[in-house]
Amino acid sequence: MPKHSIPYKNTGYFSKLICDYLAEDESFKPFYNRFPNLENFKHQLTEKQKNFTDEKRHLLSKRIMFQYGDNSISQSTLSNIDLLREHTTFTITTGHQLNLFTGPLYFLYKIFSAINLAEELNKTYTKNHFVPVYWMATEDHDFEEINYFNLFGKKVKWDRKASGAVGELSTEGLKEVKQQLKKEFGESENAKKLISYFSDAYTKHDNLADATRFLANCLFYHHGLVIVDGNDDELKKCFIPYAEKELTENLSFKKVSETTKKLTVFGFSEQVHPREINLFYLKENLRERIVERGERFFINETDISFSKEEILKELHENPERFSPNALLRPLYQEEILPNLCYIGGGGELAYWFQLKDYFNKVEVPFPILLLRNSVLLVPKMLSEKLQKLNVSIEDLFLPQHELMTKHTKEISKIDIDFSKQKDFLKQQFKDLYELAKKTDASFLGAVGAQEKKQLNGLDNLEKRLLKAQKRNLSEELERVKNIQTQLFPNHSLQERQVNFSEFYLEYGENLLDILKENLKPLDTNFTVLEL
Repeated sequence: MPKHSIPYKNTGYFSKLICDYLAEDESFKPFYNRFPNLENFKHQLTEKQKNFTDEKRHLLSKRIMFQYGDNSISQSTLSNIDLLREHTTFTITTGHQLNLFTGPLYFLYKIFSAINLAEELNKTYTKNHFVPVYWMATEDHDFEEINYFNLFGKKVKWDRKASGAVGELSTEGLKEVKQQLKKEFGESENAKKLISYFSDAYTKHDNLADATRFLANCLFYHHGLVIVDGNDDELKKCFIPYAEKELTENLSFKKVSETTKKLTVFGFSEQVHPREINLFYLKENLRERIVERGERFFINETDISFSKEEILKELHENPERFSPNALLRPLYQEEILPNLCYIGGGGELAYWFQLKDYFNKVEVPFPILLLRNSVLLVPKMLSEKLQKLNVSIEDLFLPQHELMTKHTKEISKIDIDFSKQKDFLKQQFKDLYELAKKTDASFLGAVGAQEKKQLNGLDNLEKRLLKAQKRNLSEELERVKNIQTQLFPNHSLQERQVNFSEFYLEYGENLLDILKENLKPLDTNFTVLEL
């Protein structure tokens, strides 16, 4: 299977912050602990081992088994859950929202990145064991971000009213979505398999957390993936000391603000804005910010309030009611997992970089941060069309207007590039400048103005010729444009727009095997796979 690698900085889709990180820019090193390479994992596990207790390990293993309930668990996953009790076992973690039917393609890329990295580390450090973990973001409350996925350019949406943590949402209304999918998917064997995945996950489970766990467990059944839900009464007890500091000292706000100022000095923008209190109050159908005003703590948009003594009492008696926001969730995760590495997208890593000083302050080891694999899947039919048109995969990453210009110049029988004429003109005016200096220097301004006028004239002629050639070659240019639009829907990366089901219909389980085989998590390049 043809495979291409493109440096992230050459794709045009990744921020300067991420590109500088991948390049190990010296100025960026204060914002992370260790760069993701095999040698650094040795030091990371030594540090984590000193800071993670056997008591936490046993609690974690016990609660994960409880969370799986009556789900069928593969032997490899059972073994990994049991091995979490051992002080030589560590996790490689990625997290994701509970998007309907996995949401965009990169859900698969994240998890295979974690699975493949764990396998690579198991081969390298044979005295230790490494477990891939998917952390379900069950406590998020932005339902509008997760209640749909894109299929064949249309939005498949779950319409309902929602409030509170999304993991606790009833799966009511998803039978109707299933009926819609049956029409869209058709009657092939792969279509029937997709419908069974959807039906078993969303119509046989009562809430979104259980449905998502079931689906992820099915898709990655043979790879030892361990699925963790942080919205757990017992696990939340481990977070009490940090939540208390948050309520009484505004500690994360102070440290994250300091780090964010340092980042902005280097020209990087703030990904997540810290609040004075980065906690939500969580109850049935409710997840709202905790806000301190005067001597009291208020639950935003409600009539609930506490004195300082009352809210601390509530924290110790009901820790499950306190939910970390995006900035505090990483700390909670690292406190309850023997984790070495977090794998995320560019936006996720951006807010992790804001947290380094805060982690140091609370004395929790800061994990290695790894950019998840990014992939462009190119069906064979489109790959063959590109070859006939003599368009490279790399060119497709260009903005569309640049791609059209580049391809026009390449296929035009007329030379549209006036660079030679411009160079010749500049040389003529260079001679005129010398002549003016020798005769009357007052003419220098007039010579400069005439040079600018004539160069502008050549620019305009070049643009007009280009525009005319685009009209003449419009049929071929339209074919190139259509291919780019198919591979980059909405002028965005395919992985951010398309659901896995579009490719599963064609390739079935082989799609998962292809990704498993080709994703190399420590490779710092964008991957293109020609299917």
